[in-house]
Amino acid sequence: MRTRLITLLILLSFTPQILFANGKKVRKIVLDAGHGGKDPGARGQISSEKDLTLDVVLLLGKMIKESMPDVDVVYTRTIDDYPSLVDRHEIANRSGGDLFISVHVNSTAGRTERIKTGTKLVKKGRKKVRVPVYKTIHHRGTSTSGTETYVLGLHRNSQKEDAIGEYSDNITDEAGMLNTNDPQTAIIIAQYTQAYLSRSITLGNKIQQQFANQGRNDLGVKQKGLEVLAGSAMPGVLVEIGFINNPEEEEYLNSNRGQKEVAGAILKGIMAYKAESEK
Repeated sequence: MRTRLITLLILLSFTPQILFANGKKVRKIVLDAGHGGKDPGARGQISSEKDLTLDVVLLLGKMIKESMPDVDVVYTRTIDDYPSLVDRHEIANRSGGDLFISVHVNSTAGRTERIKTGTKLVKKGRKKVRVPVYKTIHHRGTSTSGTETYVLGLHRNSQKEDAIGEYSDNITDEAGMLNTNDPQTAIIIAQYTQAYLSRSITLGNKIQQQFANQGRNDLGVKQKGLEVLAGSAMPGVLVEIGFINNPEEEEYLNSNRGQKEVAGAILKGIMAYKAESEK
Protein backbone atom coordinates (compact mmCIF):
# COMPACT_ATOMS: atom_id res chain seq x y z
CA MET A 1 0.00 0.00 0.00
CA ARG A 2 2.85 2.36 0.90
CA THR A 3 4.62 1.65 -2.40
CA ARG A 4 1.41 2.29 -4.33
CA LEU A 5 0.85 5.60 -2.51
CA ILE A 6 4.40 6.76 -3.28
CA THR A 7 3.87 5.86 -6.96
CA LEU A 8 0.61 7.80 -7.00
CA LEU A 9 2.16 10.91 -5.44
CA ILE A 10 5.08 10.84 -7.86
CA LEU A 11 2.79 10.56 -10.88
CA LEU A 12 0.51 13.34 -9.63
CA SER A 13 3.46 15.68 -9.21
CA PHE A 14 4.26 15.57 -12.94
CA THR A 15 2.63 17.50 -15.72
CA PRO A 16 1.57 15.36 -18.74
CA GLN A 17 4.56 16.66 -20.70
CA ILE A 18 7.05 15.63 -18.00
CA LEU A 19 5.21 12.36 -17.43
CA PHE A 20 5.80 11.43 -21.06
CA ALA A 21 9.22 13.01 -21.59
CA ASN A 22 10.85 9.58 -21.46
CA GLY A 23 7.69 7.57 -21.89
CA LYS A 24 6.85 4.35 -23.65
CA LYS A 25 8.61 4.01 -26.98
CA VAL A 26 6.69 3.67 -30.23
CA ARG A 27 6.79 -0.03 -30.94
CA LYS A 28 3.34 -0.70 -32.40
CA ILE A 29 1.22 1.46 -34.72
CA VAL A 30 -2.43 0.77 -35.48
CA LEU A 31 -3.50 1.82 -38.99
CA ASP A 32 -7.19 2.31 -39.68
CA ALA A 33 -8.54 2.56 -43.23
CA GLY A 34 -11.73 4.58 -42.91
CA HIS A 35 -15.12 3.15 -43.94
CA GLY A 36 -15.20 -0.10 -45.97
CA GLY A 37 -17.63 -2.80 -47.03
CA LYS A 38 -21.23 -1.62 -46.83
CA ASP A 39 -20.02 1.92 -46.00
CA PRO A 40 -18.38 3.51 -49.06
CA GLY A 41 -17.77 6.84 -47.38
CA ALA A 42 -17.53 9.88 -49.63
CA ARG A 43 -17.85 9.32 -53.38
CA GLY A 44 -16.08 11.03 -56.24
CA GLN A 45 -16.46 10.77 -59.99
CA ILE A 46 -14.23 7.72 -60.33
CA SER A 47 -13.73 6.30 -56.85
CA SER A 48 -15.00 5.82 -53.30
CA GLU A 49 -13.36 6.84 -50.04
CA LYS A 50 -13.27 3.28 -48.71
CA ASP A 51 -11.03 2.11 -51.57
CA LEU A 52 -8.63 5.04 -51.44
CA THR A 53 -8.16 4.77 -47.67
CA LEU A 54 -7.39 1.06 -47.92
CA ASP A 55 -4.87 1.59 -50.73
CA VAL A 56 -3.04 4.28 -48.77
CA VAL A 57 -3.09 2.39 -45.45
CA LEU A 58 -1.70 -0.82 -46.96
CA LEU A 59 1.05 1.16 -48.69
CA LEU A 60 1.80 3.09 -45.49
CA GLY A 61 2.03 -0.15 -43.53
CA LYS A 62 4.52 -1.54 -46.03
CA MET A 63 6.59 1.65 -45.82
CA ILE A 64 6.62 1.53 -42.01
CA LYS A 65 7.85 -2.07 -42.03
CA GLU A 66 10.62 -1.20 -44.49
CA SER A 67 11.72 2.06 -42.85
CA MET A 68 11.08 1.24 -39.18
CA PRO A 69 11.87 -2.46 -38.68
CA ASP A 70 11.56 -2.09 -34.91
CA VAL A 71 7.88 -1.11 -35.23
CA ASP A 72 4.99 -3.55 -35.62
CA VAL A 73 1.95 -2.62 -37.72
CA VAL A 74 -1.61 -3.60 -36.84
CA TYR A 75 -4.47 -3.03 -39.30
CA THR A 76 -8.13 -2.59 -38.44
CA ARG A 77 -8.92 -3.94 -41.90
CA THR A 78 -6.93 -5.23 -44.87
CA ILE A 79 -9.85 -6.01 -47.20
CA ASP A 80 -13.09 -4.35 -48.26
CA ASP A 81 -15.07 -5.06 -45.12
CA TYR A 82 -16.55 -2.82 -42.44
CA PRO A 83 -15.34 -3.19 -38.86
CA SER A 84 -17.62 -1.16 -36.60
CA LEU A 85 -16.11 1.72 -34.65
CA VAL A 86 -16.23 -0.47 -31.54
CA ASP A 87 -14.38 -3.20 -33.44
CA ARG A 88 -11.71 -0.72 -34.46
CA HIS A 89 -11.26 0.35 -30.82
CA GLU A 90 -11.01 -3.25 -29.70
CA ILE A 91 -8.40 -4.13 -32.31
CA ALA A 92 -6.30 -1.11 -31.33
CA ASN A 93 -6.60 -1.58 -27.58
CA ARG A 94 -6.15 -5.33 -27.46
CA SER A 95 -3.03 -5.05 -29.60
CA GLY A 96 -1.47 -2.66 -27.08
CA GLY A 97 -0.80 -0.08 -29.78
CA ASP A 98 1.26 3.04 -29.10
CA LEU A 99 -0.28 5.17 -31.88
CA PHE A 100 -3.62 5.08 -33.70
CA ILE A 101 -3.77 6.59 -37.20
CA SER A 102 -7.04 6.67 -39.11
CA VAL A 103 -6.96 7.64 -42.80
CA HIS A 104 -9.95 9.29 -44.48
CA VAL A 105 -10.77 11.27 -47.61
CA ASN A 106 -12.55 14.60 -47.34
CA SER A 107 -15.57 15.96 -49.19
CA THR A 108 -17.40 19.26 -49.09
CA ALA A 109 -21.17 19.57 -48.81
CA GLY A 110 -23.00 19.72 -52.12
CA ARG A 111 -24.53 22.94 -53.43
CA THR A 112 -28.04 23.16 -54.85
CA GLU A 113 -28.94 25.75 -57.49
CA ARG A 114 -32.38 26.58 -58.94
CA ILE A 115 -32.20 28.07 -62.42
CA LYS A 116 -34.79 29.31 -64.87
CA THR A 117 -35.00 27.16 -68.01
CA GLY A 118 -37.88 28.83 -69.80
CA THR A 119 -41.61 29.50 -69.50
CA LYS A 120 -44.87 27.70 -70.04
CA LEU A 121 -48.56 28.58 -70.43
CA VAL A 122 -50.77 27.82 -67.47
CA LYS A 123 -54.55 28.20 -67.46
CA LYS A 124 -55.81 30.52 -64.78
CA GLY A 125 -59.55 30.86 -64.90
CA ARG A 126 -60.51 31.70 -68.48
CA LYS A 127 -57.08 32.97 -69.36
CA LYS A 128 -53.74 31.41 -70.04
CA VAL A 129 -50.73 33.05 -68.50
CA ARG A 130 -47.04 32.42 -69.03
CA VAL A 131 -45.12 31.36 -65.93
CA PRO A 132 -41.42 30.60 -65.50
CA VAL A 133 -40.10 27.04 -65.42
CA TYR A 134 -37.21 26.19 -63.08
CA LYS A 135 -34.74 23.34 -62.85
CA THR A 136 -32.84 22.27 -59.74
CA ILE A 137 -29.20 21.38 -60.24
CA HIS A 138 -27.07 19.65 -57.60
CA HIS A 139 -23.38 20.58 -57.70
CA ARG A 140 -21.08 18.05 -56.01
CA GLY A 141 -17.73 19.29 -57.24
CA THR A 142 -15.46 21.67 -55.36
CA SER A 143 -12.26 23.62 -55.84
CA THR A 144 -11.36 23.13 -52.17
CA SER A 145 -8.11 21.20 -51.78
CA GLY A 146 -5.60 20.12 -49.18
CA THR A 147 -5.10 17.99 -46.11
CA GLU A 148 -6.11 18.34 -42.49
CA THR A 149 -5.60 16.25 -39.38
CA TYR A 150 -8.00 15.85 -36.48
CA VAL A 151 -7.32 15.12 -32.82
CA LEU A 152 -9.95 14.29 -30.23
CA GLY A 153 -12.26 17.09 -29.06
CA LEU A 154 -12.27 17.76 -25.33
CA HIS A 155 -15.96 16.93 -24.90
CA ARG A 156 -15.15 13.26 -25.62
CA ASN A 157 -12.47 13.04 -22.92
CA SER A 158 -14.64 10.91 -20.65
CA GLN A 159 -14.77 8.13 -23.24
CA LYS A 160 -11.01 8.36 -23.72
CA GLU A 161 -10.52 8.12 -19.97
CA ASP A 162 -12.73 5.02 -19.82
CA ALA A 163 -10.61 3.34 -22.49
CA ILE A 164 -7.36 4.28 -20.73
CA GLY A 165 -8.71 2.95 -17.45
CA GLU A 166 -9.86 -0.32 -18.99
CA TYR A 167 -6.57 -0.91 -20.79
CA SER A 168 -4.23 0.65 -18.22
CA ASP A 169 -2.02 -2.46 -18.27
CA ASN A 170 -0.93 -1.45 -21.78
CA ILE A 171 0.31 1.98 -20.70
CA THR A 172 3.02 1.49 -18.06
CA ASP A 173 3.78 -0.92 -15.28
CA GLU A 174 2.82 1.78 -12.78
CA ALA A 175 -0.59 2.36 -14.34
CA GLY A 176 -1.21 -1.36 -14.34
CA MET A 177 -0.79 -1.40 -10.55
CA LEU A 178 -3.59 1.13 -10.02
CA ASN A 179 -7.14 0.31 -9.06
CA THR A 180 -9.45 1.99 -11.59
CA ASN A 181 -12.20 2.10 -8.94
CA ASP A 182 -10.05 4.32 -6.73
CA PRO A 183 -11.07 8.01 -7.06
CA GLN A 184 -7.42 9.05 -6.92
CA THR A 185 -6.69 6.87 -9.92
CA ALA A 186 -9.08 9.00 -11.96
CA ILE A 187 -6.67 11.91 -11.55
CA ILE A 188 -3.82 9.88 -13.00
CA ILE A 189 -6.00 8.69 -15.90
CA ALA A 190 -6.93 12.32 -16.58
CA GLN A 191 -3.20 13.13 -16.70
CA TYR A 192 -2.69 10.41 -19.31
CA THR A 193 -5.65 11.72 -21.32
CA GLN A 194 -4.11 15.21 -21.39
CA ALA A 195 -0.72 13.79 -22.31
CA TYR A 196 -2.24 11.74 -25.14
CA LEU A 197 -3.96 14.84 -26.52
CA SER A 198 -0.66 16.73 -26.41
CA ARG A 199 1.10 13.90 -28.21
CA SER A 200 -1.70 13.62 -30.77
CA ILE A 201 -1.35 17.31 -31.58
CA THR A 202 2.41 16.90 -31.95
CA LEU A 203 1.93 13.97 -34.32
CA GLY A 204 -0.72 15.84 -36.29
CA ASN A 205 1.50 18.88 -36.71
CA LYS A 206 4.39 16.77 -37.93
CA ILE A 207 2.21 14.99 -40.49
CA GLN A 208 0.75 18.27 -41.73
CA GLN A 209 4.24 19.76 -42.03
CA GLN A 210 5.23 16.91 -44.32
CA PHE A 211 2.21 17.52 -46.54
CA ALA A 212 3.13 21.21 -46.67
CA ASN A 213 6.68 20.27 -47.66
CA GLN A 214 5.21 18.42 -50.65
CA GLY A 215 3.35 21.54 -51.72
CA ARG A 216 -0.10 20.37 -50.56
CA ASN A 217 -2.51 22.92 -49.10
CA ASP A 218 -2.10 22.67 -45.31
CA LEU A 219 -5.50 23.07 -43.62
CA GLY A 220 -4.02 22.48 -40.17
CA VAL A 221 -4.65 20.37 -37.08
CA LYS A 222 -8.14 20.61 -35.60
CA GLN A 223 -10.13 19.15 -32.73
CA LYS A 224 -13.34 17.19 -33.26
CA GLY A 225 -15.31 14.73 -31.17
CA LEU A 226 -14.71 11.73 -33.42
CA GLU A 227 -15.82 8.35 -32.13
CA VAL A 228 -12.99 6.54 -33.88
CA LEU A 229 -10.46 8.50 -31.79
CA ALA A 230 -12.39 8.53 -28.51
CA GLY A 231 -12.34 4.81 -27.77
CA SER A 232 -8.63 4.09 -28.27
CA ALA A 233 -6.33 4.07 -25.24
CA MET A 234 -3.40 5.75 -26.98
CA PRO A 235 -2.52 8.95 -28.83
CA GLY A 236 -4.32 9.10 -32.16
CA VAL A 237 -5.09 11.21 -35.21
CA LEU A 238 -7.48 11.12 -38.13
CA VAL A 239 -5.86 12.30 -41.38
CA GLU A 240 -7.98 13.69 -44.22
CA ILE A 241 -5.72 13.16 -47.23
CA GLY A 242 -7.59 15.26 -49.80
CA PHE A 243 -11.01 16.11 -51.27
CA ILE A 244 -12.60 13.37 -53.33
CA ASN A 245 -15.11 15.77 -54.90
CA ASN A 246 -12.29 17.94 -56.23
CA PRO A 247 -11.63 16.28 -59.63
CA GLU A 248 -7.92 17.15 -59.63
CA GLU A 249 -7.35 15.84 -56.12
CA GLU A 250 -9.39 12.72 -56.79
CA GLU A 251 -7.24 11.96 -59.82
CA TYR A 252 -4.11 12.59 -57.74
CA LEU A 253 -5.29 10.30 -54.92
CA ASN A 254 -6.01 7.53 -57.42
CA SER A 255 -2.53 7.76 -58.98
CA ASN A 256 0.49 5.75 -57.88
CA ARG A 257 2.42 8.99 -57.38
CA GLY A 258 -0.30 10.52 -55.25
CA GLN A 259 -0.68 7.50 -53.00
CA LYS A 260 3.09 7.19 -52.54
CA GLU A 261 3.37 10.87 -51.63
CA VAL A 262 0.44 10.70 -49.20
CA ALA A 263 1.74 7.58 -47.48
CA GLY A 264 5.25 9.05 -47.49
CA ALA A 265 4.13 12.26 -45.79
CA ILE A 266 2.38 10.31 -43.02
CA LEU A 267 5.41 8.04 -42.64
CA LYS A 268 7.83 10.98 -42.31
CA GLY A 269 5.50 12.59 -39.78
CA ILE A 270 5.49 9.39 -37.72
CA MET A 271 9.27 9.11 -37.91
CA ALA A 272 9.75 12.71 -36.79
CA TYR A 273 7.32 12.17 -33.90
CA LYS A 274 9.03 8.95 -32.88
CA ALA A 275 12.49 10.53 -32.94
CA GLU A 276 11.33 13.46 -30.79
CA SER A 277 9.38 11.36 -28.29
CA GLU A 278 12.24 8.93 -27.74
CA LYS A 279 15.00 11.49 -27.13
